[in-house]
Amino acid sequence: MAKKFPVHPKHPERICWGCDKYCAADDLHCGNGTERTPHPTELFGDDWQDWGLAVEENAAEASRRRP
Repeated sequence: MAKKFPVHPKHPERICWGCDKYCAADDLHCGNGTERTPHPTELFGDDWQDWGLAVEENAAEASRRRP
């Protein structure tokens, strides 16, 4: 069973988010490369969960406006 993914971790920069192991950034075990995978908060900001929804809502609204 997969671990529950933390939505707002305190220090996302300290962990690799590339798999369910959540290794320390300086001690990667999964072989997922030599760089850690950033948390979505680091890439998209604190409202990262709403980002995809906003894009979908904007696309739906734009399609409704088209003749």
